[in-house]
Amino acid sequence: MPLHPQTVSFLQMLRRWTAVPPGEPEPTIEEMRERVGAVFPVGRRELPFVDDLAVRGPDGPVPVRLYRPAEGPLPAVVYLHGGGWVLGGVENVDGLCRGLAADAGCAVLSVGYRLAPEHPFPAAVDDAWAVVAAAVREPGRFGIRPGPGAVAVAGDSAGGNVAAAVALLARDRGVGLAHQLLVYPVTDTARDAPSWREYGSGYGLDAAALSRFMDLYRGGADPRDPRLAPLRAPDLRGAAPATVITAEYDILRDEGEAYARRLAAAGVPVELRRYDGVVHSFFLMPEVFDAGAEAVAYAVARLRTAFGHCEREAS
Repeated sequence: MPLHPQTVSFLQMLRRWTAVPPGEPEPTIEEMRERVGAVFPVGRRELPFVDDLAVRGPDGPVPVRLYRPAEGPLPAVVYLHGGGWVLGGVENVDGLCRGLAADAGCAVLSVGYRLAPEHPFPAAVDDAWAVVAAAVREPGRFGIRPGPGAVAVAGDSAGGNVAAAVALLARDRGVGLAHQLLVYPVTDTARDAPSWREYGSGYGLDAAALSRFMDLYRGGADPRDPRLAPLRAPDLRGAAPATVITAEYDILRDEGEAYARRLAAAGVPVELRRYDGVVHSFFLMPEVFDAGAEAVAYAVARLRTAFGHCEREAS
């Protein structure tokens, strides 16, 4: 379908915000990091319990922001923010994580994983896995319901890539996750899908920028490593049940949908939902996009269903 009028307005605003005056150099990574949190203000729900803490990681403490909507043991989502593995942090998804915790009735552990280029692959995956492992191993520390199927992973964009990689690690290491929620995830390193060509410029997430970030993150790693390119994993059988959300006008659309099809072909329960007329980042901006509010509500429903199913299975 054509670009939604809300998308047109958003892209006009984004162009004004990111325009580089003639003769000025492109912003540095540090400058982009300073700007990334100021694109659009989002609402932040009040929660009774929000704490910043740390989990022991492979190379030092991993910052985690814990959100809890109520007392008592709760299921939990480990959330991985987007930003091309180079930008972003827990502040950039604070509003979303508050909403997920409140509406899904779960704890949310938002991970401040290490960023490239200072910390290339697999630093982000290692940090994310450390938090998942801690949530499973020490549920009482975070107020998580003990037992199998109490922890899910979720992430958007590059965070969706990390979440998918962690879901495969969990399968390989015998950790049963309740769900994996992948929001317009990066699933491959090839960058040759039709959506990369069709929407590579002018739709918010530019192919050249993401390619640059991907190269900074990958470093010298094998581009076929499933922790980097989950779509290239030889076998997806046994991965956690999944929800995959994509946007029509997004360079990542095709690889996200290809991953959903591969999961289904491997016998993994999966639901794929594409939102038409919108661009990358719509999920994080329900104040801008009606489709964003719809997608977040859908994600909440999927998490609630996943946690309820696992609780019934455990009993």
